[in-house]
Amino acid sequence: MSDAPGSPEIVVELRDVRRHYVMGDQVVRALDGIDFKVERGSYWAIMGPSGSGKSTLLNVLGCLDRPTSGAYFLGDVDVSQLGDDRLSEVRGERLGFIFQSFQLIPQLTVLENVEVPLFYQGVASHLARERAATVLEKVGLGDRQKHRPTELSGGQQQRAAVARALVNQPLVLLADEPTGNLDSKTAKEILDLFDELHEQGRTIILVTHDPLVASRAEWVLRVLDGKVHQVERGGRVARLVMPMEPGA
Repeated sequence: MSDAPGSPEIVVELRDVRRHYVMGDQVVRALDGIDFKVERGSYWAIMGPSGSGKSTLLNVLGCLDRPTSGAYFLGDVDVSQLGDDRLSEVRGERLGFIFQSFQLIPQLTVLENVEVPLFYQGVASHLARERAATVLEKVGLGDRQKHRPTELSGGQQQRAAVARALVNQPLVLLADEPTGNLDSKTAKEILDLFDELHEQGRTIILVTHDPLVASRAEWVLRVLDGKVHQVERGGRVARLVMPMEPGA
């Protein structure tokens, strides 16, 4: 899906996306008209204060929540129109998730953890093992495949989580505070890995509260009160969305 011949491929597009919740007699406008485009191979950080809507935005991007209104295109598919079963399939095929708490299964080896997404896609076991082993080599865990998560350092666990997110060759990598549980040295190693993935052409969207983490991204989307407040590129404001004056 692209805007014109020869233009960059748009892999994520939100058009006037709103997510409202009814709480008693109050309507909470968690997302209140978000327009957002992501080109293939770009690297985005989403920032905003607590309650700004950034977590809700990540849930919508990750197909974990549905917009109340508006359209969300993931590649060429408007996922806001899909039923639950097809939505689950698209989520497994097109998205890779990286979480702050790693979310590895402690009873499984690192290799088995990385194979899990392929199991749900019905990939043959020998092919799944081969692909999992290959991606573990790429993130520097080739010699840790038979270890269990509790036998790894925090940085190694997060590398395993990155490998699991990559194994299905997703259209987009989504990361939620991926360095939040790591010390500064290990966090830098993980961010260096993200830089490498970006250089390889991966599309990355992460949510963070840390300006140092956001500074590693190519683009920064700042969310405030459920709206896009401003967009930055290379540390400079690329687009400032000013709030409307009362009565405007």
